[in-house]
Amino acid sequence: MGLLRTICVYIRIFLDSVVDFFYSLYWNNKKAVIPNVEKKHAFLAESATSLASKIKQKELKSEELVQAVIERIKQVNPHLNAIAADRYDAALKEAREIDKKIAEGLSEEFANKPFLGVPFTAKESQGIEGMPLTMGLWCRRNEKATADSEAVIRLKEAGAIPIASTNLPEMLIWQETRNPVYGMTNNPHHTGRTPGGSSGAEAALTASYATIVSLCSDIGGSTRMPAFYCGVFGHHPTAGTTNTKGSFYRTGEEDSMYCLGFISKHVEDLAPLTKVVAGDKASLLKLDRKIDIKDIKFYYLDASKDCLVSPLRPEMTDAMQRVICKINENLNTTVQPYYHKGFNYMYKIWNYWLSKEPEDLPKMLTNNAGKVNGVLELFKKMLGLSRLCLFSIIRVLEKQVLPKPQEEWSEEITKSLKDDLFTKLGDDGVLLFPSGPQAAPYHYSFFFRPYNFAYWAIVNALKCPATQVPIGKNSQDLPIGIQVLAAPYNDALCLTVAKYLETEFGGAVTACKVKTS
Repeated sequence: MGLLRTICVYIRIFLDSVVDFFYSLYWNNKKAVIPNVEKKHAFLAESATSLASKIKQKELKSEELVQAVIERIKQVNPHLNAIAADRYDAALKEAREIDKKIAEGLSEEFANKPFLGVPFTAKESQGIEGMPLTMGLWCRRNEKATADSEAVIRLKEAGAIPIASTNLPEMLIWQETRNPVYGMTNNPHHTGRTPGGSSGAEAALTASYATIVSLCSDIGGSTRMPAFYCGVFGHHPTAGTTNTKGSFYRTGEEDSMYCLGFISKHVEDLAPLTKVVAGDKASLLKLDRKIDIKDIKFYYLDASKDCLVSPLRPEMTDAMQRVICKINENLNTTVQPYYHKGFNYMYKIWNYWLSKEPEDLPKMLTNNAGKVNGVLELFKKMLGLSRLCLFSIIRVLEKQVLPKPQEEWSEEITKSLKDDLFTKLGDDGVLLFPSGPQAAPYHYSFFFRPYNFAYWAIVNALKCPATQVPIGKNSQDLPIGIQVLAAPYNDALCLTVAKYLETEFGGAVTACKVKTS
């Protein structure tokens, strides 16, 4: 079996290389250069917490910040196609009102708002009153939100200003950000490559200095995957702690893998932002816990043996080894290897738990006006008569044609993996985990490797926290990185390690520079 597996791995590596070669012939000619940030807008490189502090101290006006973000979006969006809809005029008006109140003297209530005057963007699946709420479906192209989602309400209460909603995959179910309503979003590092999904537009804007706060969601890697492909940080909190009401049809009462999160250029923003959307459950995450990096136990998984997933490229294993060597040398510890047979079936485990989620995809793809028949819809697609994306049809076919996940086996192996891993990690251990097989792939190439998101998706199935951390670039100048996992409610451990790695490896890998002269 070992020899057979080795042969299969080399065949898969060869086939992946062939796919990349042929896609490169077209997409490498589509690469556009993202313009640098003008010196007058250099503050766009700062963290949201720093900018909020400057606004409160009258060192920067909210209107100035909002206007700079608007100008930056208009500068980069023609290359990215990341914006679904904007509310620029309303945002500027709200910023001026904040500046006026600050000039009159900050009340204690205002002073305590952690993101006062800071603009934010949110994936279009988040309800923002009066803004489009299509979920990328053509049949919902005229739908608008009648109310703010709970997360948007909480961010507004924290002083933040919604400035735009961003693109997403049709029904949030694919590894690329593309739909028939808004089109396709590009990766700012190479516009012929994907920024990931479903928060790809948020990550693309963040890596281009075109947003300050990015509200995302994650049911199968949708926060961390785009963060990886675009070279920024992304945190997926412990499941069940963020209120999802008004996001992607959710009521906020579901027992679910689906969780809200944030993408940022700075680790320091992730804990305070998570607190905002966690609300009264924030204390469960112990985000204020003071942790000495030297007291943390470190484990690592070098690669999964899941045969549905492409083998890791050398650049990914090299990134992991560099992190391990740095920790071993600097912290006078030994990072221990870890493995469990559950990682042989990452996609199957996630797919089983996805089947327990409340959404009925075939029904939702018709905007609840019927049910999609996968075979018929594929035939219509071949004739050019379907408005659905091919990836949505494939997902329906998977649900309707392929065998259902084995319940008893799935439950048992998930429990075994959770028990073993979380016992090993405890309240003071983290698992360094690969992010994915390779850096940002070319557009449309996921049809040849549809399960490669499983390195992120298994985290959702485990319902544990994880932070995506950039670790420099590969030889093609594309961002690479790793994930940091912890046992449930130990989000602070993930963020502590992320902060350490941010310092040691240079932090976010942005797609352009900030002019200093």
